[in-house]
Amino acid sequence: MPEIRNYTLNFGPQHPAAHGVLRLVLEMDGEVVQRADPHIGLLHRGTEKLAESKPYNQSIGYMDRLDYMSMMCNEHGYCMAIERLLGIEPPLRAQYIRVMFDEITRILNHLLWLGTHALDVGAMTMFLYCFREREDLVDCYEAVSGSRMHATYYRPGGVARDLPDTMAQYQPSRWKSKADVAVLNKERQGGLLDFIEAFTERFPTKVDEYETLLTENRIWRQRTVGIGVVDPERALQLGFTGPMLRGSGVEWDLRKKQPYAAYDRVDFDIPVGVNGDSYDRYLVRMEEMRQSNRIIRQCVEWLKNNPGPVRVDDRKIMAPAREEMKADMESLIHHFKLFTEGYCVPQGEAYATVEHPKGEFGVYMISDGANKPYRVKVRPPGYVHLSALDEMSRGHMLADVVTLIGSLDIVFGEIDR
Repeated sequence: MPEIRNYTLNFGPQHPAAHGVLRLVLEMDGEVVQRADPHIGLLHRGTEKLAESKPYNQSIGYMDRLDYMSMMCNEHGYCMAIERLLGIEPPLRAQYIRVMFDEITRILNHLLWLGTHALDVGAMTMFLYCFREREDLVDCYEAVSGSRMHATYYRPGGVARDLPDTMAQYQPSRWKSKADVAVLNKERQGGLLDFIEAFTERFPTKVDEYETLLTENRIWRQRTVGIGVVDPERALQLGFTGPMLRGSGVEWDLRKKQPYAAYDRVDFDIPVGVNGDSYDRYLVRMEEMRQSNRIIRQCVEWLKNNPGPVRVDDRKIMAPAREEMKADMESLIHHFKLFTEGYCVPQGEAYATVEHPKGEFGVYMISDGANKPYRVKVRPPGYVHLSALDEMSRGHMLADVVTLIGSLDIVFGEIDR
């Protein structure tokens, strides 16, 4: 018998359509992983340095592109850091809008995670189901910002504009008859809040469909149960946050423990796992989608009954309304000056963090009194989770590495920022 020796295997670089540009160097003993060395640096964007070279209000769009599945949550952390430096607080209606869109973003993220994770493991149907619901939610993004992904909707001091009273409608075409279009437009007759409310009414049954396909599926359980087990103490030592930490049984959620925006005004539960394996992390994220749906329903009800301002009334920070710009040259000049030169922020430093769909997303910012930050440092959850991949994958089979990468829910825009 020839002696079996360890060998090194290049796993990747992966295509961005998978989980970002990840390259793993695996040391294998046959088909068993002895060591996993994650190599990053294939997507470097220099986001933090770019943010230091531009006025504060010109870098909001960069935040969308960090984790491009959790766009508005990234914006929220960045805007909160600026608001703490400025000493301002957005109006309550803006806070509720932020909470609603943070939770819409959480569902968007988890739907894409579920579809791609299941696809990695071998379940193709889930991908099609998840994107069916994602289409409605990216329509909500488009309704408030004109963009289906990189919204740049949050602003220091509030949000860019109030929620629209109408929804875009499908039009008849050579591919869709009037009858088909009437069915598609059935829930688009009212405003955005009506559209979101209709979505929240049917979404729990869709999550039931996902669980029917996967939760008790024998193949799914064989591929996820007992894979990548991390106990609570070790999860804390590794710096886990979000579903990775809660999947190990630690009930830590910034929305409850350090409430921000309007999270202290809504009711929801924190799902936690028991075994700390890939299956528990799956169950935690599934329940998080149900809880997010519950929060969105509460926000819709409050927003319908409480009109009001969505931006602070400070012309040094917020641009004038478009109606004013069209009627007043001074407002038009102010608009251009604000978006080209920005505004000066008092000296100081601030750290703001949000419960991002993947974990704790923080922005540390230092101001020297100029119109651009002296330093910007982003704390992304995926970077920390990826560093644990070596420990989690040792002793597992090569096929389990695919499951683990999906279980981590990593996006490389924030990791190699």
